[in-house]
Amino acid sequence: MAEQYITVPPETDKMPPGIPYIVGNEAAERFSYYGMRAILVVFLVQYLHLMSDQIFPSMSNAEATARYHTFSTAVYFAPIFGALLSDFLTGKYPLIIWVSVIYCLGHLSLAFIGSPGMSPTAYLYLGLALIAVGSGGIKPCVSAHVGDQFGKSNQHLMSKVYQWFYFSINLGSTVSTILTPWLLKWYGPHVAFGIPGVLMGIATLMFWLGRYKFVHIPPARSELINDLVRRGGWMTLIKISAVFIFASVFWALFDQTSSSWVLQAENMNRNIFGYTILTSQIQVVNPILVMLLIPLFQFVIYPAIDKVFPLSHLRKFSIGLFVTVSAFAVSALIEQWIVSGGYPSILWQVLAYVLITSGEIMVSITGLEFSYAQAPKSMKSIVMAVWLFFIAFGNFVTAYLNHFIQVPSINMVIAESKEFEHEGSEKTIHDIWKTRSEPIPTEAVDVPEGTERVLRVAGEDQEFDTGDDILLFFGEYESYLGIQTSEDASLEAAKEVIDQSFAENGETLPVTEEGQKLISGMTDIHGEQLAYKQLTRNRYQISSAGYDQKFQTPWDVTLDAVVSRATNNPESDQDVPYTWIERRLIELRGEEGREEVEAARGNIQETEISSSITVGGAVTLEGPAYYWFWTGLMLATAVVFVPVAYLYKATEYVEEDEDPNLSSEALEEGSAQ
Repeated sequence: MAEQYITVPPETDKMPPGIPYIVGNEAAERFSYYGMRAILVVFLVQYLHLMSDQIFPSMSNAEATARYHTFSTAVYFAPIFGALLSDFLTGKYPLIIWVSVIYCLGHLSLAFIGSPGMSPTAYLYLGLALIAVGSGGIKPCVSAHVGDQFGKSNQHLMSKVYQWFYFSINLGSTVSTILTPWLLKWYGPHVAFGIPGVLMGIATLMFWLGRYKFVHIPPARSELINDLVRRGGWMTLIKISAVFIFASVFWALFDQTSSSWVLQAENMNRNIFGYTILTSQIQVVNPILVMLLIPLFQFVIYPAIDKVFPLSHLRKFSIGLFVTVSAFAVSALIEQWIVSGGYPSILWQVLAYVLITSGEIMVSITGLEFSYAQAPKSMKSIVMAVWLFFIAFGNFVTAYLNHFIQVPSINMVIAESKEFEHEGSEKTIHDIWKTRSEPIPTEAVDVPEGTERVLRVAGEDQEFDTGDDILLFFGEYESYLGIQTSEDASLEAAKEVIDQSFAENGETLPVTEEGQKLISGMTDIHGEQLAYKQLTRNRYQISSAGYDQKFQTPWDVTLDAVVSRATNNPESDQDVPYTWIERRLIELRGEEGREEVEAARGNIQETEISSSITVGGAVTLEGPAYYWFWTGLMLATAVVFVPVAYLYKATEYVEEDEDPNLSSEALEEGSAQ
């Protein structure tokens, strides 16, 4: 006779036999998720464009940030459907198993990026979509599944188990955030995405092995409806949402620790005690700080404040919002330092992490504890669904803003170059770029070596063969080789002035104001002043407003210059093996790629300044202005919340059967996102 599932917790005062399987599963699953998430933004910016035989321009920071937060929106929105499926139809265990398999397929798709069969972006989007679905089933069910394992006789052990559960989450997060960026650097995306996938497979196997050890509680199909139609059910959700909407602004900022803060770290001095950390590894500061700061707040900070004035849930929440303001103010000051040519220590970003993690403890954990106190215990799953919805909404706001601030770029044409099958093919791309395939010019045009295809893009006048046309050159496998515009000569002339100043001033780029003075009077072909902007100590831009004579439109022509500094140390990187990116560049570009790699390493006789030209692609909110925008939004949110908290009429639900794992679950959902 086949072994039957257990549906009622056994009467025992010992630890439930299924707990080791759940805790082990959670550690492996969280390793897989955080490992993938830790490297996602860096992969989008630095790796994705190298994943096929076609070499395209890299993704912009704003586009990568938008795509990351779109994924995060899906990750936090999907659990709402997972909770409904579990409660109404499947129960917890079957849903977790089914979506875990989907989760594994998502990791498999990411590991196959660059393989035959689909484009790299198709593998990417498929993988992220499957992982979002997988997370949607697991996130709302696993912690509740832990609680299902206990009966009245061993309920006293539940708090201890949730501590193990929470520790497993932070252990998986910490280890993967350190390890996966290292794997990406040295072994590439296939391994870096593949190993988290293997861990997810192990997590699924462990959970399946425990199937006869678990208590399987059938779905309570009518409970959710009863919760909502009972007296005050809908009103409770509306009142809680009035608080949660403020938390969504917090999440719009906090989740940028995995996007814009990672990209900011790229331009900071990441050497700590002789060891240079990778940009993605800085994220490990958050889970470490969470474990350190929670007891500090519980036993020191909260009691100290409580002696000055009573510290209610909403007051903690309010203070947390203001602390988050200071965190993004620090990141804005760091960015100002960077664009002024500075090279700030990564420890300044650690300070920002201390502040934003403190805000997380006061906003996230306190917000959940408050909401649970405001609703009957039977509505806890609904409250969690609403909480996740507002996290998703915060990420949606960040994704939308980063999409909105991007000006259309000529890269849209480059990405679709293979759509032009023969000479004379004509197409308008994204309703902006009127494009035609042409024979390779034989005169009057400087054609890059190896050119096999030329695309002519009509300029702002939307007419071919006029002065504002743009030429794009492609080589073997549709690899992008370069661009030619009518503004090239004027931009190169201005570059010579900036480069001369750089050489005469101890290899220091002029700040934006000084550089603008240096090129004062230098104009584009329309007689309009060129614009100079310093981006970092090693990068600057010179721009022409183009034929429409308006900046931040698709017709801007921009020269992007990058400084490769000679190390003057013959032993600097001579014996250091090539990273995956360096090996890939050499594989794709041959000797030209090797020269590019050696220049980036500083293995050159003298400092060089390389440049490239593009059309469009400006970002209307970038640099310090981007961080100050979020700081201002958070400040306005914190100020508006003060009267809301004052006017809020709390309703405390006191139940005899108090949930002993409530605070632990708040930690899990609030601090291990």
